[in-house]
This record gives sequence, structure tokens and C-alpha cells, in this order.
Amino acid sequence: MKKGIIVGVAVAAVICAAVLPRFMGNQQFAEAVALPVMETAYPRVGDIRLTTSLIGKVEPSDVVYIYPKAAGDVTAVNVKAGDIVTEGQVICTIDTKQVETAKSSMDAAALTLREAQDELARQQILYNSGGISVQAYEQYRNKADSARIQYEQAEFTYKTQLEYSQITAPISGLVEICDMEVFDTVSQSNLICVISGQGERVVSFSATERIRGYLGEGDEVEVEKEGVAGSGTIYEVSTMADSTTGLYKVKARLQDGGIFPTGSEVKLHVVSEKTEDAMTIPVDSVYYDDGKPYVYTCDNGTVHKVFIETGIYDSETIEVLSGLTMEDQVITTWSSELYEGAQVRVLGEEARDSSPEETQTPEETQTPEETQTPEEAQTQTTAQTAKQ
Repeated sequence: MKKGIIVGVAVAAVICAAVLPRFMGNQQFAEAVALPVMETAYPRVGDIRLTTSLIGKVEPSDVVYIYPKAAGDVTAVNVKAGDIVTEGQVICTIDTKQVETAKSSMDAAALTLREAQDELARQQILYNSGGISVQAYEQYRNKADSARIQYEQAEFTYKTQLEYSQITAPISGLVEICDMEVFDTVSQSNLICVISGQGERVVSFSATERIRGYLGEGDEVEVEKEGVAGSGTIYEVSTMADSTTGLYKVKARLQDGGIFPTGSEVKLHVVSEKTEDAMTIPVDSVYYDDGKPYVYTCDNGTVHKVFIETGIYDSETIEVLSGLTMEDQVITTWSSELYEGAQVRVLGEEARDSSPEETQTPEETQTPEETQTPEEAQTQTTAQTAKQ
């Protein structure tokens, strides 16, 4: 009976020694269960920029708004919206009721001046011959000087009134607005014409104090309207907020302003928050425990749960303020098998971890005895028992 038990145990041992290596190779039994394979990534240095949408208005870089300098009736209009004008060209004529009066006053002053100068010339001859005293001569000279001053004042008044009555274009450009007709009565508060220069177009918009802090000269902005896209470069950022809205005025030069009509509203995409040269990791690798962010790292196959401090993030990356170093291997694959102390394998490292011996097939690593069949092993064992 005992011999039968011994023989059965021996046979079982031989069978295990022969069969299991075919399935296990040279790996130990503890490695029979495969470790989970994880993807990892090292932190990188990069920039993150968040944008927001604002509404802006397209304007010419140089634009003038024309108001009458004196009240009166419009007697002639020489341009219309859409016309191209040159600097100094007469846009309209306004009867200010003062031009003729000023012209009459100037003519009268000119006559008085001429008479005073003629009289002074005659008295000069008498004075030189001793015919009149110095005091008498000075009176004639003072009278001539006074007449000259009065004439200069009258001439200035006339020219001013003439300028007020003839409105001219201060710059060359396009007439954007012409809001007047003949016989209209206008005053100094009426906007009668708008002229835009033929230079580049700009887009102006307002930003909050927070957004303004991220904007600077030279920054690029994206511009779009009804499917048409363009871009611009910021060249002016106001340092004083509007007293009414509390917003800051910003202007950007359009790269191709011709695609957007002057005066039209466009949508802008500007930077609302940014970080530069920051440590970043994939945003999907960050988890939260009671609102506290953490990641899983891998150190020689061992998982560690590491709490971190984060900054801003976009759809792909998140800023890491503290908790990691550039040498930390961050696990980017989600798995329910991730926990502190778990054992994992890193994707791409299986081949490096395997030695040439480990890659041999079970048949290549078997000894002559291991290649025996179970029947051969049982016969050999029975024979050995009989000898005993």
C-alpha cells in the first residue's frame, strides 16, 4: 500500500515537472499572473493660453469727424457717402450770415488804413522840413498804426468767417458719412461728415482689467465675421479705464482689413489667461480626491499616489505648480488597478525588461529528462521502485 502511494506521488511530481514548464517557460509561478501595462509621460515645459470672445468694431486707422464751426444754412453740398476726396477739397458751403458783414468791415478798415498812411506820408514831409512839431507828427503816426491794427483784425475775422462757411476735407480719403442737404440749418453740434483715411484698418474693443493684464503690444488676436476669418496685432492698450464702463480700450491693426467693412462689428478671440515656460502634464492624468488634485507615478514598476498643486489648463495639458519633478514618470492610463504600492509594467519597457534567456521557448530550455512523456516517466519510476 505504501509503495503504491509513493509511486503515485512520484508520478504526479514527474508529470508536473514535465507539463508545467511547457506552459510557464522559465518564469516562476509568481509571474504567472500578468501585471497591468500602463502608458506614462514625463512632465514637459510649455505654454498654456486660454482665450475668450469679445466684440470689436472695425475702424480706419485715421478718421476725422467734421462739425460746422459756425451755425448757418447749407447752401451747397459737393460730396456724398462713398466719394474719394483730397485734402483741402471743399465739401460744402454754409451761409453763416457773417461772411458779407466781415467782408464789408475788412474793406472799410482797408480804406481807413490807406487814408491814414497817405496822411502820414504828407505829414512826414512837413516834419522833415520843420513845418510841424514832433508831437503833431506822432499823432499822425499813431493814427496810422491804429488803422493798421484794425485792418488786420478785420481781415482775420473775414478769413475766419470764410473758413467757417467753406468746409474742407482735412485729409484725403473716403467719405464714410455725409449727413446734410442743401437748405439744412446746422450748428456746431451737428456731425455733418466723416472721412476715413486710405491707410490700414484697425479693430477697437474694450477689455476688463483682468483681461487687459494679459494683453500687450505685439500680441496677436483672431478676428472673424460671418465665417470670414482674419487676424490683427495689438498696438495700443489704454492705461486708464473708461469712467462710465470701467473697461479699457484696446486697438489692433488688421492684417487684411479690406475683408471687413468699416464700421462693422466683428468677433475677436483674445488671451484671457496664460502661463509660459510652465511644467505641464496631460490633463487626463490628473484625478481628484475631495477636490484635491493628484496623479499616479511609476517608480521601477511601483505605483505611487502623489498630490499636486495645479494652475490653469486647456483641453490637453494642465499646469503643475508643485508636487512633481521633471524626472517623475506620470501614469496617463486610467485603470481600476491603480493604487498606492500597486505593481505595473510600463508600455514599451517589456522588451527591454526581457533577457535573451527569458525569450527562449519552453522546448529550448528543457533538459533531456523534461522531454520525457508521462508514460515514459511512469515506466522509469516503476522500474526504479522494483529495483528497490
